[in-house]
Amino acid sequence: MKLYGVRGWGSGIVEIMLSLSKIEYEFVDVTGFDKDGSPRTKLLAVNPLAQVPTLVLKSGQVMTETAAIALMLIDRVPDLAPPAGTQRREEFYQLLIWLVANVYPTFTYGDYPHRWSPSAQRELRSATDHYRQKLFLWLETKVTAPFAMGEQVTAIDAYLSAMTSWRPGAAWFSEHCPKILECAHCLEAVPLVTSVIHLNGWSHIKGD
Repeated sequence: MKLYGVRGWGSGIVEIMLSLSKIEYEFVDVTGFDKDGSPRTKLLAVNPLAQVPTLVLKSGQVMTETAAIALMLIDRVPDLAPPAGTQRREEFYQLLIWLVANVYPTFTYGDYPHRWSPSAQRELRSATDHYRQKLFLWLETKVTAPFAMGEQVTAIDAYLSAMTSWRPGAAWFSEHCPKILECAHCLEAVPLVTSVIHLNGWSHIKGD
């Protein structure tokens, strides 16, 4: 497989899931893809929408959207989610879609406010940051320990590893959502993904 991405971006979520699945992949760095140049040209060749992550399977099929990739990987590696047919599996589906439908858009709009509201960029970023904090406070009541779904590492933990490093940052999570941050700490200690987390700049184990 080939994963087109940028370190520290959402493609790192897919890197973690692939690593947990013990699936070999080639990382294609397309840093700067959002501007004209060779990285964008390289990405456009496989994804006309020029979005990351873009995963090209061995068959040549192109997969995009982290949730779709997660569900595809779960078909291959069922351990990435709680057992099928259980209540925990249903809760997993809800949290997976909730993360990409609710939390992710706050970054989409807040990170690039000039695209959506040129005359009120500061206000848009502030509003999305505040709303994201409210979402995380709700999520704090849902996660368990040591991982988001309990004793088992799941694809949800890959998202938390990334999102606890993005705004509002690890210090805020430590104060307001310590269970979410602890999930990220526990995932980083899993040998399969430690190096990937460090490559993406998401290491915030206590004492680092």
